[in-house]
Amino acid sequence: MDNSYLTKISATELGGLISNKNLSPVEVTQAYLDRIDQFDASLKAFITVCHDSAIESAKSAEQALIKGQGIGALHGLPFAVKDQFETKGILTTAGSRILADYIPNRDATTVSRSKNAGAILIGKLNLTQFAAGGGDHYPFGEARNPWNTEFTPGLSSSGSGIAIAASLASLTLGEDTGGSIRMPASINGIVGLRPTWGLVSRYGVIPFCWSMDTAGPMTRTVEDAAMLLNVISGYDPMDRYTSKMPISNYVAHLTDDIRGLRIGVLKEFTNQEIVHKDVLSSMKAAISDLEKLGASVEEVSLPLLSNISIVAASISESDGAFYHRKWLLERPNDYGHNTRRRLLAGSLIPAQIVHKAARIRTAFSHEWAKLHEKFDVLISPTMLNPAGKIEHVEKVTEREDAAKKFGQVNSPSFPAAFVGIPALSIPCGFSNEGLPIGLQIMAKRFQDALVLKVGHAFQTVTDWHNKRPSV
Repeated sequence: MDNSYLTKISATELGGLISNKNLSPVEVTQAYLDRIDQFDASLKAFITVCHDSAIESAKSAEQALIKGQGIGALHGLPFAVKDQFETKGILTTAGSRILADYIPNRDATTVSRSKNAGAILIGKLNLTQFAAGGGDHYPFGEARNPWNTEFTPGLSSSGSGIAIAASLASLTLGEDTGGSIRMPASINGIVGLRPTWGLVSRYGVIPFCWSMDTAGPMTRTVEDAAMLLNVISGYDPMDRYTSKMPISNYVAHLTDDIRGLRIGVLKEFTNQEIVHKDVLSSMKAAISDLEKLGASVEEVSLPLLSNISIVAASISESDGAFYHRKWLLERPNDYGHNTRRRLLAGSLIPAQIVHKAARIRTAFSHEWAKLHEKFDVLISPTMLNPAGKIEHVEKVTEREDAAKKFGQVNSPSFPAAFVGIPALSIPCGFSNEGLPIGLQIMAKRFQDALVLKVGHAFQTVTDWHNKRPSV
């Protein structure tokens, strides 16, 4: 079998071929490692590639198949994780020189669960410094969009998005505070799921904001995301904020039948004055596809959305600053200019602002819940614009310039993070420049199966998820 084919089929298909003994885990792992060696020098998806340990794990997986031993749901599948996830005996930098020598003595729970299900760790993926966003150079190499290397691959799970789009891993894990799974998913033309807050353990994930951080799958297809979510979700005694609710079989809930489903389109994120015309065009086509599947689609407005990003940021930025307070005092120059600026600014947010933001969060959650009295799911573009060109912000001297560069526009990714609901980004089109565009699907807390079901149904009647960059 052509090795390039092995790296371009879905993880679900690949897993079936491995479990039926039609493919060797060693052959599959080597194919991915060869592809990383061929393309990653220009894309910089990886910070660390685990060549030797991956092959050893693949050999063990192959022996288990030969001996007929019990195998897990991810048996033989090469996966990679954002370098924010701790990995036992393997460098974990969080994208920062501050942790350039940090080798943990433990695996994050999501990593250990993936390994226990048979997945083979092939490397650690690039990210913006401490998952804190952009403007700075990446300390371990400039991550680039595989659709056009002059453009950004999205923040902050950059490598996780690149690796799936460029077929450098069969599955990846990302982390999302305010959109860091969904934005690179949208920009790279892949699937990214921010699960319900508390569904997936964050033990062993270097934090930014404890009340918003969430780990989740980044994959080729919705089915792949459901398969990975089956493995990583569920209560973890090492993370006391994980839910003890029974876990669904997310793959079993996937169907193409969404007839009668009520879908609300968030008006605040489809305003032609702030949304790129190519994004609006893709949204219009996606709505038509959902209606053809039998769903009813109606526009809905929630005025509180107009300022919710800055309110959410008041909480996340102050929390991030609290986590980094010691390093900011002792090693300020080891941060990039913009990351340091962001964290120092977060440390100056008055306590009364943070408390007010927390009260607004409660009020917003109630208003958001009211939308679900009428709608089963809510949709929006994942991002207001396609990917922009890579920019490094060297200096900001004017107030207007600061507002322009640092988030004066509300982001569609923040509401789900603010209220802790599941949000799925799936490919739904391309810009005129050939850059991917994402559709975001949101539901009530712990209705992760529903957003996956809607996304899967959409993928049964569209082909966007099968498009790949030329690398």
